[in-house]
Amino acid sequence: MQFVVTAIDFTDTDALARRMANREAHLASVRQMIADGKFLSGGAILDASEKMIGSTLHLEFPDRANLEQHIQSDPYITGKVWEHVDIKVAKLVPLKSQ
Repeated sequence: MQFVVTAIDFTDTDALARRMANREAHLASVRQMIADGKFLSGGAILDASEKMIGSTLHLEFPDRANLEQHIQSDPYITGKVWEHVDIKVAKLVPLKSQ
């Protein structure tokens, strides 16, 4: 199943510092999802001044339970970066012809 995940960061004064402190571990998780064929696309959400304030991910997991388990172990959750996470089932346009 394909999913769109929108995650919005905490807004306290230390939020960006926590994001940066956990960024490399989060990106390592993304690299593993790429290797496993689970990460389709994604990146940071920016505010008007181009400060990172969240993330958007297009993912493919066997089911929502597996995705939620993965999200709960993401460094941006365990490191208190993402405050709100919204998950929607999606049917994404394939990047390659099939």
